Amino acid sequence: RMAWLASVGVIGVAGCTSIQPGPKEMTFFITSVGPGRGGDLGGLEGADRHCQSLAQAAGAGDRTWRAYLSTQAPKLADKNFVNARDRIGSGPWQNVKGDVIARSVEDLHSPNSNLTKQTALDEKGQPVNGRTEQPNKHDMLTGSRPDGTAFPGAPFPDMTCGNWTKSGPDGAAMTGHHDRAGPVDAPWAVSWNSAHPTLGCSQEKVRPTGGDGLFYCFAVK
Repeated sequence: RMAWLASVGVIGVAGCTSIQPGPKEMTFFITSVGPGRGGDLGGLEGADRHCQSLAQAAGAGDRTWRAYLSTQAPKLADKNFVNARDRIGSGPWQNVKGDVIARSVEDLHSPNSNLTKQTALDEKGQPVNGRTEQPNKHDMLTGSRPDGTAFPGAPFPDMTCGNWTKSGPDGAAMTGHHDRAGPVDAPWAVSWNSAHPTLGCSQEKVRPTGGDGLFYCFAVK
């Protein structure tokens, strides 16, 4: 009987261990590092590869990863644009510790979104510096409006650093605040995906407002 109880105990422990959160269950993270070229991410393809590479190194490379980024059409009337919300799957998504970020695309872009300073961890499970920490890294590149859709094209201003190919002082990219904090208590200041644009597209122009060229990665379901 003792042997039977012992075996049941082992099975129980093993069963509990197998469902513990970790890289294999992770479906969302913030990049721990950016490519280092400001808004030049190598386009959407380069940004996706960066997500995939970091996920692979963390032990979650068996999923298909996509960067939460929008692109703009060349001109206002063109339809050649991409909405960030359309490229990340349907959810739900959770961080490496098992905290659910959102259960669906609609949930992610609603007031119920659980994307906060405490839950928006990098692929290693580490928190990312917020507005009150040095260096401040809370500006996440998104190129998106609050609902996760793209900005209109020319003559409207660049909000995606040339669709993620510019690394010079010109252009700009819309960013969001992963810590949901800003200089004032206003909806834009606490938006995780659409707070304000960068001052330019170089790494040097991304940093002054509180960024480091980081962005969100989601696993496609």
